[in-house]
Amino acid sequence: MKRHLGEFEQVLLYAVLHLQATDAGASGPTIRQTIEAQTGRLISAGAIYTGLDRLEQRGFVSSKLGEPTAERGGKRKREYTLRAPGKAALAATETAVSRMARLARAGRPAHSSGPSRR
Repeated sequence: MKRHLGEFEQVLLYAVLHLQATDAGASGPTIRQTIEAQTGRLISAGAIYTGLDRLEQRGFVSSKLGEPTAERGGKRKREYTLRAPGKAALAATETAVSRMARLARAGRPAHSSGPSRR
């Protein structure tokens, strides 16, 4: 299974993490609105749902159908929640990116203490 997160996957997970604790909840439309407002990127609904589906298959988010609402014509909203593996993947990605940023800012060659790629 793919262990690292792409940039769009990270943004999706951060949006879910933020929205799941709000009254609006983490649904496709609220996730899309949040990402567009915070990043300035225009994102199709299809990209949001494709990304969320991939993240759910990987066990990073879970989803459930909410109650039908009159404002949606009786349709139910799918709500997303960040799971522990998703939180761990975000933390690992933050650590890796932070290390690389510190390295680049330091301006000196790195000495590898990680795995060899021979």
